[in-house]
Amino acid sequence: MIIKKIILKTLLFIIFILSYSPQSYAEQSLDQQTLMVYLPSAFVALVLPYLLFTIYRLRRSRKQLRLSEHRLKSTVEGSGDTLWDWNIKSGSVLRINDKYMMDKNATSDFPPNKTLIHPNDVANVALLLKQHFAEQSAFFEASYRIKDSLDRWHWVLDRGKIIEKDGNLNPLRMTGTVRDITQLKSTEARLNLFAKCVESLTDALAIYDKDFNLVDLNPSFLSQFGGNRDNYLNKPFTLHGYEQSYIDEIKNTVKQTDHWQQEVKLRNSERKLLPIEISIDEIKNEQNQICNYVIVYSDLTERKKAESQLHNLSNRDRTTGLPNRNLFFTNLKKLARQNEHHALLVFDLDDFKKINDSLGHQLGDSLLAKLAMRLNKLTREKDVFYRLGGDEFALVMSGTNDIHTITRMAKQFLAAIATPFKMAGHELVITSSVGIVLFPEDGNTPELLLKNADTAMYHAKKKGNSYLFFNDTMNRQAVKRLQIENLMRFGLKEDHFEVYYQPKMNIRTGKFTGMEALVRFITPKKGIISPGVFIPIAEETGQIIEIGEVVLNKSCRDVKEWLDAGLFNGRVAVNLSAKQFSLPDLTTRIDVILQKNELPSYFLELEITEGTVMDDPQDAISIMRSLSARGIHLAMDDFGTGYSSLAYLKQFPLNTLKVDKAFIDDMKTERGRNMVDSIVTIAHNLDLHVVAEGVEQADQITILKELNCETMQGYYYSKPLSKAEFTVFLEKQQSESALSLVHQA
Repeated sequence: MIIKKIILKTLLFIIFILSYSPQSYAEQSLDQQTLMVYLPSAFVALVLPYLLFTIYRLRRSRKQLRLSEHRLKSTVEGSGDTLWDWNIKSGSVLRINDKYMMDKNATSDFPPNKTLIHPNDVANVALLLKQHFAEQSAFFEASYRIKDSLDRWHWVLDRGKIIEKDGNLNPLRMTGTVRDITQLKSTEARLNLFAKCVESLTDALAIYDKDFNLVDLNPSFLSQFGGNRDNYLNKPFTLHGYEQSYIDEIKNTVKQTDHWQQEVKLRNSERKLLPIEISIDEIKNEQNQICNYVIVYSDLTERKKAESQLHNLSNRDRTTGLPNRNLFFTNLKKLARQNEHHALLVFDLDDFKKINDSLGHQLGDSLLAKLAMRLNKLTREKDVFYRLGGDEFALVMSGTNDIHTITRMAKQFLAAIATPFKMAGHELVITSSVGIVLFPEDGNTPELLLKNADTAMYHAKKKGNSYLFFNDTMNRQAVKRLQIENLMRFGLKEDHFEVYYQPKMNIRTGKFTGMEALVRFITPKKGIISPGVFIPIAEETGQIIEIGEVVLNKSCRDVKEWLDAGLFNGRVAVNLSAKQFSLPDLTTRIDVILQKNELPSYFLELEITEGTVMDDPQDAISIMRSLSARGIHLAMDDFGTGYSSLAYLKQFPLNTLKVDKAFIDDMKTERGRNMVDSIVTIAHNLDLHVVAEGVEQADQITILKELNCETMQGYYYSKPLSKAEFTVFLEKQQSESALSLVHQA
């Protein structure tokens, strides 16, 4: 284009020279001819250098322009910005380094393409552009979200300015840049989030510079300590009420360890002294240099209150308010470490379960609370009264081992416990027994002391409503008792419980009528353990239930075998313990055993002690009727040894009354004979069969015959026999019976 202009100007110059002359036409013609001869040379001499120089300048300008464009492009690409040039009149948009997105041929009402802006941001962008067009802002500047070619949203900062207007000052052209600020927005959002978190912290927070001068704080700081922001800014770190030496020590510790934390006492905005936990941490910059310190002030008031409540919950009994078992062991360990003499009194309430069962646990808990208040008033200032659990309590008398002082306290406790309680229309009388141990004589650890105190209490219960000091004999007995418990547990697992059978004989005919099943505990190492030893322990531990089921199951199994062999046609009597009798599913358990062994209920007789049925006669009647309805015979064992009631006796659905061995042994006296006579008479009047147990002498049989007693069992006729021995006995009975029939024939 420029070359064309130069050539055109040169031609015009030549024409001008040819046309301009004042001479005649002939002269002009001559000059023109001359000029035409020299013109090419003149043109070459004059114009060509100019043209060459112009072309050189043109090429150099183009090179510089390309270089400038390259630099501009590199700069734009390096900046990451998109440049745009908007021809407002035509609506076309020129974009450089357009990496977002947009259709290259698209037009829009405003940059960039409207269709790519997030719908929620369109209105704001339009408003800002409108304000710039109205010259209300020097620049158009907007942050908004825009979609790229992969349909991903980016935050961008769009800045532009009108650079050309028409005569009426209407905008014609506008240029600007678009920058991706997604990362910046993310960082900004995080910073805003952290700022809001700091501001919303319930803990007071303060930020100090590297010299421990305050530079910022959160609202909770002012709420906690009062004042206004300006009162604190640029002030050095301090703790009111603490010496400067302590503050300096804190600073030195933080610089050495990067962290410091401790509980202090500070006054709040209401001048109330509060427990405050201070935590100080250092902040470092990119060069790993300390630039700030962050201090958090945590009010521990609620936490201390919660800890106190938790301590009470974990160390106090909720029903009585007394210290509990946990605190008992903790305090006793402290006393042991101090090596201070003290006494431990342990007791529980006799038959407290009956109160709970009959009157309800709520009344039982109220009774325990009243008892605790009553006994707590009796203790000395140094004594501590504990509830160990259930109805078990303990008193620790520290600083004394004086027997007189200790026994006086034990007597006062027993008297206070035995004093009736009037509750809910009831007058409740309870008793207890107290076991006493001394430290360090009876044990040097809380566990050993409590174990020995329990042992002493166990022995005191045998006397009833009394106290007893621990001694070595008790310990040996307790150890033996524990050994028996373990042996029984192992014996049940390994089937060491056997059933022996003692025959029942008709007194007048001497014929075999039935037998009683008796349990025998035969251990591999200890041999036979007497029922008098293990049965009381089994009743206390509850193992008697499992033992009783073993006996009942084996008895039914053996009887079924003898019935099938034709050796037996009578009943086997099996004892029911008090714990078995109180089982809610007793009848179901018996049904299962009978069905398993395929034994008809007719061949089973259950013996129940007098004391068992008299604990709750009405309930006993219900259970006994349920058993009787199944065809099971019922016998009352040990009649006359307890607190018999004839009024109830006639209501019990019994079949047999057993006379206890104690009465049989006493028949050599007239009084004893009369007692047995009365029992037999009562039984016959109630249409009950009578069995005398423990018969060992011939004269006893003579008397029993005179008193019309039908059946006897005892060593006079046979000791209890094992299954194998009893099988032989039955075979012998069968042979004798057959021989007798032959003689009769």
